[in-house]
Amino acid sequence: MEPRSEVEVAEAVASAKGPLVIQGGGTRSFSDGVAGDVLSVAGLSGLTLYEPGALTLVARAGTTMAEVEETLAAEGQRLPFEPMDHRRLLGTEGEPTIGGVVAANVSGPRRIQAGACRDSLIGVRFVDGRGTILRNGGRVMKNVTGYDLVKLMAGSHGTLGVLTEVAFKVLPVAESVGMVSVEGLPATQAVAAMSRALGSPYEVTGAAHLPSGPDGEPLTMVRVEGFAASVTHRLERLTSVLAEFGPVETDRDPERVSAAWKDLRDVATFAGRAGDVWRISVKPTEGPAVADALPEAEVVFDWGGGLIWALLPEGTDARAALNGRDGHATLVRASSHAKGLPVFHPEPPAVAALSSGLRAKFDPRGVLNPGLMG
Repeated sequence: MEPRSEVEVAEAVASAKGPLVIQGGGTRSFSDGVAGDVLSVAGLSGLTLYEPGALTLVARAGTTMAEVEETLAAEGQRLPFEPMDHRRLLGTEGEPTIGGVVAANVSGPRRIQAGACRDSLIGVRFVDGRGTILRNGGRVMKNVTGYDLVKLMAGSHGTLGVLTEVAFKVLPVAESVGMVSVEGLPATQAVAAMSRALGSPYEVTGAAHLPSGPDGEPLTMVRVEGFAASVTHRLERLTSVLAEFGPVETDRDPERVSAAWKDLRDVATFAGRAGDVWRISVKPTEGPAVADALPEAEVVFDWGGGLIWALLPEGTDARAALNGRDGHATLVRASSHAKGLPVFHPEPPAVAALSSGLRAKFDPRGVLNPGLMG
């Protein structure tokens, strides 16, 4: 089913006789294990409001990310949260949509400074499991009346409703970008270095550690953005802050720096390689211990060590590494050997009860991506 309007979405949901698989551009794999009729929102495309002066953009859920980003770039603006493009990692085709980004709360390296997707989201329209059209929040910041459902819908993966329109606050593109890096650090020292940078007053917008940089050595990277003079000053200060960890390299080439962080954002280092890919969220200080508990894994640290991307042998359950630790692990790319493993981390009983109650309220017939999140 490919409805072309919000009303048609509501009619499709209301008349559904069985499960529905909610889909945007089809570039992410989270709903691969869900059986049912595909309901695509790709036909709901186009911007419905863009006010550069008010830093506000409103788009139908099926609008491609390419259209959103091109429109913003023409005005020197961007989405603050740097959403990942999953196509390289997952080997998928098609065009990612803005509704899919919201449904999965997709947030990239800048999350540590600008917040997640849900933090930039100011309004939503969606169709619940009864076929009722609902809205929450606003289309411009000054008219926002509430955020409850806005925050709830971000990251709900289509289990509470079918998004039809989303509204964002946006930000100007930074005038300048640069990064400092240190080669050869083991994971524990890399996290310590990133923590030192993030704890400094120099407004870091990215902190990551790669298992292998351009020279084949582990590479720890710290990014800053802003006005040119400010970036220069902060890079100089960060060089001093990180000097105890080894020789610090500085890079001010905007194309090279942007390419490095785009590759990190999209986990390009694992693209096209055999194995299962897990996304693990933990306290940054526990990141190295979690990595040590996965001795067969190749890992990438983002968010200062709080986000771990792990490439593991097929069928390996990464959740065993979290035994006794706060955190959660999501199976992002699964081989046939891992198909029996749940995509999402089991919820604690109290959270599971809340989730079940919400699904019963918004989707009492259980037709929207049933079983996806436990």
